[in-house]
Amino acid sequence: MTHDLITMGRISVDIYPNDIGVDLAEVSSFGKYLGGSPANVAVAAARHGRRPAVITRTGDDPFGAFLHQELRRYGVDDQWVAPVSALQTPVTFCAIRPPEDFPLYFYGRSPSAPDWEIEAGELDTAAIADATIFWSTVTGLSRPTAREAQVAAHQARPQASLAAGQHTILDLDYRPMFWDSVEQAREQVERILPQVTVAVGNSEECAVAVGEGTPDEQADRLLAAGVRLAVVKRGAEGVMAATADERVISAPLPVETVNGLGAGDAFGGALVHGLLAGWPLEQVLDYANAAGALVASEIACSEAMPTPSAVNRMLADRGRTVPEEVTA
Repeated sequence: MTHDLITMGRISVDIYPNDIGVDLAEVSSFGKYLGGSPANVAVAAARHGRRPAVITRTGDDPFGAFLHQELRRYGVDDQWVAPVSALQTPVTFCAIRPPEDFPLYFYGRSPSAPDWEIEAGELDTAAIADATIFWSTVTGLSRPTAREAQVAAHQARPQASLAAGQHTILDLDYRPMFWDSVEQAREQVERILPQVTVAVGNSEECAVAVGEGTPDEQADRLLAAGVRLAVVKRGAEGVMAATADERVISAPLPVETVNGLGAGDAFGGALVHGLLAGWPLEQVLDYANAAGALVASEIACSEAMPTPSAVNRMLADRGRTVPEEVTA
C-alpha cells in the first residue's frame, strides 16, 4: 500500500486537565490522550479519510501500548512504531488557561526520548519515497540520532524526483527547550530545506528558519531556499501562503478558545487533505484554518480532530467556500 501520508517524529501521552482556567497544582482530574505533533497530524489526516502512517518510537511500557491502541483506533498505520526498551514513553502535561495560556511540561524526554532514537538504518526508505506526502518536524532534528534518520528520509525522496502531486512538508515547530540556540536550529533546518516542497510555521518559527521579517519577507526567503509553498501563520491576522505564482491570505475564523495546543496539528492534517485533493490554494487554506479553529474550541487534541463534514459546516456557516468533496 502506498500511503497518502507518512509522518515522522514525536509521540507522547498527553495528560490534559478537566479543570479549565486553573494552575496544574489546582487540577483535580485529567484526561489521557494520544499526543505529539506528527502523530496528531496523522490522526487528523485519517479523520479526513486519508491513509496515514507514522514513524516513531515509544517505551516498552503500558503507555506505549496505549499509543499503539490509539493509533489503530484512529486508523493510523503503526507498523513503524517500535519500542525502545531503555527509555520510557514520554508524557506531556499542560495547564489550560484560555484564551492564550497553555504551558507545557514535558516528562520522559531527558536525557533522551524514544522518538529521538529512530535510526537511519531502520527506515523503510522505499515506503517513504513512495508516500504521496512525507511530513517531518524541526523538533526531530534536535538530537543527533533522530536528525540523521530524518536527513536520510529526506534524501530518500529528493525534491527533483517527486512526481506531480507528491509533497515533502517540514513543520517548523521550533521548541527552544530542545535546542542550545536558534543558530543551531537554523543550521539544521537549512540542511534539509532543499528537499522540502512545503514549509509551515508561525512568524516566530519562520524567523528561526530564515530570519526575522514580515510574513511576506519570510515567505520570499523560504521560496528562495527552494520551497515551493510557504505557509506563514499570522495568529489573529489569519494565515498566508505563497508560491512562485500566487499569494493568498485566509482570514481568521474566530472561536471561543478552550485549548489552542492542537490547532496547528488539525491545520496540518487538513492542509494535507486539501493538497491531496488538489483544491485551489485559497480553499486549502480556508479548510485548514477551519479545522484548526474547531480543535481550538475543544480540550483534547487528537480526539477532537474534525471530520470533513464538521469543517464544511463551519465554512458554510462563516460564508466561506466549501470545497468540492473528494473520495479518499
